[in-house]
Amino acid sequence: MRSSGPKVYRLAFIAVTLSFALCSAQQVGQQQFARCATCHGLDGRGGEHAPNIATDPKAQALSDRDLMRIVRSGIPSAGMPEFGSSLDSSQIRAVVDYLRILQGQRKAAVVVSGDPADGRLLFFGSAGCSGCHAVNGEGGFLGADLSAYGGTHTPTEIREAIVDPNKNLDRRHGTVIAVTKTGQTFTGVLRNEDNFSLQMQTADGSFHFFDKAELARLEHPARSMMPSQYESKLGSKNLDDIVSYLVKSAAKDLDR
Repeated sequence: MRSSGPKVYRLAFIAVTLSFALCSAQQVGQQQFARCATCHGLDGRGGEHAPNIATDPKAQALSDRDLMRIVRSGIPSAGMPEFGSSLDSSQIRAVVDYLRILQGQRKAAVVVSGDPADGRLLFFGSAGCSGCHAVNGEGGFLGADLSAYGGTHTPTEIREAIVDPNKNLDRRHGTVIAVTKTGQTFTGVLRNEDNFSLQMQTADGSFHFFDKAELARLEHPARSMMPSQYESKLGSKNLDDIVSYLVKSAAKDLDR
């Protein structure tokens, strides 16, 4: 009987090669998408200068060919520049593929260490993440819902967000401190704000509405309400477990 060893080795080699190719293409797309992130945001969900292209149904409905054409030629009437002179076809293809990952239409080829089961225990236990964040309907409400977070961010980005929550703060959903003319101080997360009023939510879940004319002081500190000592508190292994849990949870969420 002929040994199947060489064939098995060849198949294993091909699988590893494809895995590296997928990760490499994804990395190229993520790197080049940084140009788009300047206006559209790192998660593609929009900013002050450009619309949401990650979860907006109209953007999701565009074909890959249409998206590649837009990246290549831009939309001059909307102020979007063209990238055809600085990106070749393979790079534009990688950008569109990465956008599809942000849209949840394609799964990222990620390699992540850590034990997701242990990560879940930490998330809902001693790490205290669930006090503010929810995953698939379980947990708190003050922070962002992280159900799909692991599907739109790389393991490195997730880890950085945990150990350095003050990096890349979004002022629209950041910490706000409101001091009334009667001396009361409210600290919470900004929910809505315009030129005349604001809405915030404090840690106890209460919503507070303020007329800015009635405030003695209003501050937008350049810091997150999320603690910044998780790296020393948890250690590398526990951080890997939590990241692994968020990645796995997002994959399950996309399968629904």
